[in-house]
Amino acid sequence: MRAATAGRPFGPGVFFAFGGGFAIVQAVTVPDPFPDPVLLFDGECGLCNRVVRGLLRIDRGQRLRFAALQGDPAQSFLRERGLPTHDFDTLVLVTNWKERTSCRYLLRTDGVIASLRACGGFGRILAAGLALIPAPWRDAVYRLVGHTRYRWFGPWRPCPLAKPEWGARFLDAPRP
Repeated sequence: MRAATAGRPFGPGVFFAFGGGFAIVQAVTVPDPFPDPVLLFDGECGLCNRVVRGLLRIDRGQRLRFAALQGDPAQSFLRERGLPTHDFDTLVLVTNWKERTSCRYLLRTDGVIASLRACGGFGRILAAGLALIPAPWRDAVYRLVGHTRYRWFGPWRPCPLAKPEWGARFLDAPRP
């Protein structure tokens, strides 16, 4: 018997009880579907920055990295892919930043769900719950919030990161 984990082996063996006996299950490492994910977000949006800070808190494995859509790395990616470089209405999750010229990217709620899954732990639970909602419904709510987010949450007012080491997870200048 073999058990697979998403890039995280349990160790040399895991014991399971079967009807009074034991079976040793060997852990096998499976490559992560998103080896180097980067979330591009609206750096001027109060809601977007709060979401990023929430992701920083739940991403204990420090898998996700971030870049403001207004910054040079994100602007370069957007131009290469023919995506809007102004008037941002969505986040963009680049699934493998190291191979960004050929990798896929996810928009709106697909990007949110994949970002939460990449965080693991509680993020995976949130992602599973969101994934149960049909994509057209999720994206309709996303668009509604996207159109009203500045009215509801205002622009971002910079403040220090809760943990200074989080600054290293941003591709552009660390967000204060």
